[in-house]
Formats: sequence, structure tokens, C-alpha cells
Amino acid sequence: MPDDAPFWTSDAAAWLSRLEASADGLSTAAAVARLARYGPNRLKGRRRTDALTLLAKQFITPVILILLAAATLSFFLHDAIDAFIIYAIVAASGLLGFGQERGAARAVEKLLAAVRVSATVLRDGRPTSVPMEEVVPGDVALVAAGAAIPGDGVLLAAKDLFVDEAALTGESYPAEKDALTGTPPSRAGAVFMGTHVVSGTGRVLVVATGRRTEFGDVAVRLRARPPETEFEHGVRRFGTLLMEITLFLVIAIFAVNVLLARPVLDSLLFSLALAVGLTPQLLPAVISVNLARGARRMARAKVIVKRLAAIENFGSMNVFCSDKTGTLTEGRVRLHAAMGVGGAEDPRVLLYAYLNAGYSTGFANPIDAALREAAPPDAAAYEKLDEVPYDFVRKRLSILVARGSERLLLTKGALANVVAACDRAEVGGKVVPLAEVSEQIEGRFRELSAAGYRTLGVAYRELPRADRVTPADEAAMVFLGFLSFADPPKAGVSDVLARLGQLGVAVKVITGDNRLVAANVGREVGLGRGRVLTGDEMRAMSDEALVAALPGADIFAEVEPNQKERIIIALRKAGYVVGYMGDGINDASALHAADVGLSVEGAADVAKDAADIVLMEKDLGVLAEGVRAGRLTFANTLKYVFMASSANFGNMFSMAGASLFLKFIPLLPKQVLLTNLMTDFPEMNIAGDRVDAELVAVPRRWNMTFIRTFMLFFGLLSSVFDYLTFGALLLLLHASRAEFRTAWFAESVISASLIVLVVRTRRPFFRSLPGRGLAIATVGVVAAVLLLPYTPLAPLMGFAPLPPAYVGTVGLIVVAYVIAAEAVKHIFYRKVIF
Repeated sequence: MPDDAPFWTSDAAAWLSRLEASADGLSTAAAVARLARYGPNRLKGRRRTDALTLLAKQFITPVILILLAAATLSFFLHDAIDAFIIYAIVAASGLLGFGQERGAARAVEKLLAAVRVSATVLRDGRPTSVPMEEVVPGDVALVAAGAAIPGDGVLLAAKDLFVDEAALTGESYPAEKDALTGTPPSRAGAVFMGTHVVSGTGRVLVVATGRRTEFGDVAVRLRARPPETEFEHGVRRFGTLLMEITLFLVIAIFAVNVLLARPVLDSLLFSLALAVGLTPQLLPAVISVNLARGARRMARAKVIVKRLAAIENFGSMNVFCSDKTGTLTEGRVRLHAAMGVGGAEDPRVLLYAYLNAGYSTGFANPIDAALREAAPPDAAAYEKLDEVPYDFVRKRLSILVARGSERLLLTKGALANVVAACDRAEVGGKVVPLAEVSEQIEGRFRELSAAGYRTLGVAYRELPRADRVTPADEAAMVFLGFLSFADPPKAGVSDVLARLGQLGVAVKVITGDNRLVAANVGREVGLGRGRVLTGDEMRAMSDEALVAALPGADIFAEVEPNQKERIIIALRKAGYVVGYMGDGINDASALHAADVGLSVEGAADVAKDAADIVLMEKDLGVLAEGVRAGRLTFANTLKYVFMASSANFGNMFSMAGASLFLKFIPLLPKQVLLTNLMTDFPEMNIAGDRVDAELVAVPRRWNMTFIRTFMLFFGLLSSVFDYLTFGALLLLLHASRAEFRTAWFAESVISASLIVLVVRTRRPFFRSLPGRGLAIATVGVVAAVLLLPYTPLAPLMGFAPLPPAYVGTVGLIVVAYVIAAEAVKHIFYRKVIF
């Protein structure tokens, strides 16, 4: 085969030879060797964060690089000691961010290891479950309904195999696959990574993995990445805002200092140090630490986060959509009755249903599990000949069985779909035309559904001499009877829904069950106030009409798989932040469409792989705790944003203004950098801070207008007290240059540290105590600032000991600043924000 020819143009025999593989799979030793040769089976680079790359990222920013270059020039032309001090402070700041981000990355890697998608492959001749990343070329994978295709491959065998290839082709209908023995090779005999099995079974020889696959090639060429979340967008916009302000100040301050005939190199270093102080260089580390801590907090609530940025969306979620089975109900389906058309118990209905469920090789489901527990005594007399697997179009499962010379096709599925395959019905041992009892069948179905029972139909057809069957054989059947199943609501689920309501999260149920069953369950759990919208009604609606109908609907029933995604998209268009929980093979598109996709540990591989967040228990109580944890994380991240947009901005703006009227640079570049470093220490502890109850009571979203207004109010307030400090030092105390710089350094760091305690809460700061780490770090920084001028390091940093009058003056100004900030905060939240 030419190297550039598609892999499916060679047949399985050629690939077995080329890969030196066997239809019985690889040995464990061979698989290990191939993993080392081909690398992990994933599209992205190494998941583990490279330490050197992460360390370099702390320093490779334009502002830092220019500052280090200027410091190097200063080393050769001006002051070597000052240059070394600048190097040391920049290194300490970078190492602080590196240590925090590295610890966060390691914590997240450990959490991700708890949720892995696996594949079943033949190793040492036996079916073995291995992590998807460990599948290698030459592996023979066994796939069935719900399984993700682990790599590009050719089929060695297939039985009624249908694969959803929408991720590659855009086709909404599954593609039929066949091993095509003895025919020219084609795409019909190939499967692709990034797709999943809808129905049937197959044996796949994996020929390419990771980036060598068709899906990997598309991802690399398009540089595919997940869409930017609202949180990521907000962080980027905030960073851009501060960078624009920084650029303006740097250029203006440098130009003014040069015009005032101050040393060019000193002016450049001062301007760059200001830029470092204004640049939100700590923001990535703070966000990483906050999200990692939030992920660990959510893990304790049995919620595993696969994509950290989804935490914010989880906290902002105000609509949660889910199926009812296993979420609102116990998920342990129990057979209620197996009855004939007349409503009496019928042992043949149970026998045929048991044979249908017991011989099924498709995806596991609770209904078949419930039927397998009710084994009739004469079931052993039958043997299976063939199967037509269940799919979400036919909504039926058929099994061909034999007993002696008798051949029976037994069909079970959604009542309407089973009835559609029938032209007769059996009543009291007599076969009559279906039309004679169709109203009776429909009435019995409504009666059982209204009582909350999920009801299926059972039918049969005699097929003498048949050994194989296809979907076309599901015709001219005899309707035999009903199966009714009970799945009662979970204990306490109404209380959990009330808790979610208190958190501002509305729950909407999306189910394929009929509207009567769905409405009954909704009433039992307290969701019966809105209308029940059916799949048929939605088909008749335009997208605009569906958006308009959403607020009044709590339950979506009789929904087809492709309609789930339409509902999610419509909810998002209506302005909601939507979470969707799915665990089946037909949920992948809805999971991708939601703001935050959730699945459960026992879900189908394709659902678990598509989800942003995986619940270790299918329990809405776990979900409620996860929502709170997400909101705690978002609230603590915003605290850093508020600090950076108030005290830091105010101090740097004041410094820029002071440099215009002072005859000397207000703070030396190394002192500016030290100010920035020391204010970093308390801020790194914000991730573990306490959060007021009202900040997690309702969903919150990123609001740049709010942040800009906050920056204006509190930044200007900070500058007012900075200028009061200037006046007191120059006009009242007649401070020398060293004393001025020392006193203002102390006022800047102490006020920036204490203001965090004010802006971290909407309550009076003395009624909302900070977390232990934040409190200790704040006290430690304040003590260090007060002691620094009296240590041997003071001369190196350009500081001088402060007389008691200076310390008292700075103390009074800081106290006044905190009191004023508290008053402005009260006005801000009462009068400005609505």
C-alpha cells in the first residue's frame, strides 16, 4: 500500500501482516513495547505538566524580559548590586508562581487519574480492559453499543454494527459497518477514532492511534481546542484591560521622566517596574491554585473535574437538565407485571421477554437486567440463533430463538414501535386482527403510564426454517402483551430539588419515556408545575418558538436523541447557563452542546469522554455539593480580581502621578518589585479563604462592567490616601528621600494587604472572618514590612529606619483608609450595583 493511501484501502489480512499482529491480539509484553514505540493514544501532548516549561512560563512575558534586559544593562553601566536585587526579586516572584501552579497541576493530574475511559482488547488471548491511552497499533479491540472506537482500524468481524461518525462526517445517521470478507476494501469495513458504536458488535484491528489517526490529523490541522468558556473569556478581557492601562502608563511615565531630565536608564527601570506591578502576572497562578483547590474540594463531594475551566460554568449553572432514570428515580428497575392484552398475567409474555433480554448482546440496560432476574422454568428449552440489536430509530430489540423445529422471532421495545410492526394480536389464546383491539391496547397503555409504570410491548412471529434475521423481518408480527416496570423516586429527592432551587438552579427532565409516566414522576418529586413538552410538539415548533416555550416547561418527554441537543441549544439561546447530565450512547451531542457536560463513572465510554465533569455517584445531592464548590472557587478567584483592580491599581497610579511632581523617583525599581512580591503572599492564600453564604446562594457570572466600576471606585480611593501620605511625609514631616520611600513602601504594602480583608466580602469586614491561611499571611507581611527598615537588608533596598512619628502617621492613614474603604463598599453595593 502506498504510504499516502487511506488505511482502509488495504484489507485486514494485509494489515495483520504489516503490523506483525494476530487476530487473537497482542501479548502484554508486545503491547508494552509498542506503547513505548508509538506513544500514548491521545490527541493532545503530554498531560503531565513539564516542570521546565511551567517554570519558563513565569518569566517569558514581554514586560519581564524587557525589565531583565534593562537590569542587565544597569549591571554593566550603573549599579551591579541593584541589578542583582532586581534579578532576585523577579526570581522569587516567578518561583512563587511556579510552586503554586506546579502543585495545582499535580493535584489535578491525580484527580484525572480517577476517571479514565477504557477499551476492551485481546491481550494474551483474553479480553482485557485497558485505559484508552494504552491501546496500540496491532491491538484487537472488542466493541459493542456504547463503546468509543479506540483508534483507526479495520474490521475483522462485525454483527449488525452501526457507528456514529458525526464527529468526522457530520452525518446524523449511524453508518453501517461490515468486515466485507472477500470484497474490495472500503470505508464500510473501517472504523475511526472519535466515533462510537450505536448498536451491534465488532472486532477491530487497530492500525493507527493518537495523532496518526484521521481524527488526530484533523485536530492538528485545525489546531482544534475547546471553545473558550465565559470564565476564560472574562479572564482574558480582564488581563487585556490591565495591559492596556499598563502600556499607557509605561509610555507616559517614561516620556515624562526623560523630559524632566532624569537618568534615562533609571526612568526605564522605574517604568518597567511599574508595569510589573500593574501587570496581573499572578493571575494565572491564582486561577490555577483556585481551580485546583476547587477540583479537590469537588472531589471530596465525589465530583471529578476533567476540564478545570468548567468549574466556573458549574457554579454559574442556573438550569440543569437530566434524564429521570437513576437521577430522580432509584434507577433499579423492577418488573411490575407481564400481562396479556386483556390485563391478566400471562406467563408467555414473561417467557418471551426473558428470552429477548437474556440473549441480548447489546448495551446493558436496567430493563433487561430486571427481566433476567425473573427466569421462567422452561426458558432453558430455547436456544438463540440470531439477533437484531436495539437502536434508537427502531426502538426495538429482536431475538431469533429455536426449540426443536420451531423458530420464533421475539421482539420487545417501545409500545408504539412494537405495535407498528404488528398486524395481529393474541387475546385469550386466539389471534385476531390488530384493529379489533387497538383501542384496548392504547387504553391499557395510558392506564399503566398514568400510574407511573414504564410500559413496553412484546410481540412474536413464527419464522420456519430461518437461521438469520434482519430488521426487515420485524413485520406482520403478533402483539402478545405488556411489560410494566416500576422505578420509584429516590428517597429525599424532593428535598434535593428544593436545595437546588434555593441555589438558583432549575431542574428540567429530558426523557424518552411517554408523557404520562414523565408527568407522574414529575408530580411525585415536585416538578409538575410546568407543562410537559413532547418530542412531537417540538418537531412542529420553530427554533424561536421552542426558545419561547422553554420557561414554562419542566419536563420534556418522548424525546428522540437528536432533540436533546436542540433543547440544550435553545436553553442557551434563551440566556441560561445549562448543565446536562447524560450517561448513554445517545447523549454525546447534548453533552458537547451544554455549557457544562456531566456524566457518571458507570456511564458509556462515549458519554464519559464527552463530559467536562464526572459524578462518582448518580445523585443530585452530590450535584448540589458540586455546585456549591464551583461557586466557592469562582468567588475566591474574583477576590483576587477585586484586589488587583483596586489597591494595586491605585498604588501604581499614585506612583505614576507622584513621579511627575517629585524631584526624585518615588520608589526605586527594586522597591516597586518588592512591593509587588510582598503583596503576592497574602493573595496566594485567597484560594483557601472562607466565602460568605450569600456569595454561593445564587449563580454568579463574570461581569466586566462591574469590575471596571469597582476598579474606578476603589482605585481612586486608594490613590486619595496615597496622596494624603505624600502630603504628610513631605509637608508635615519633611521626610528625606530614603524616609519618604520607606514610609510609602510600608503604607503601600500594608494597605494593599489589609484592603484584601475589606474587598473579599460584601459584609462589614469584622463580620466575615478570613480563612486561616489568608489571616496568617496578612499578619506576617505587615510584620515583615514594619521590621524590614531596621534590618541589615534595609541599606541594600534603599530603606531607612523610621522615627516613631512616621510609623504613627502611616498607621493612622492606613486605619483611615480601611474605614473609608468599608464605607465606600457599603455605598457601592447599596447605591451603585443593582
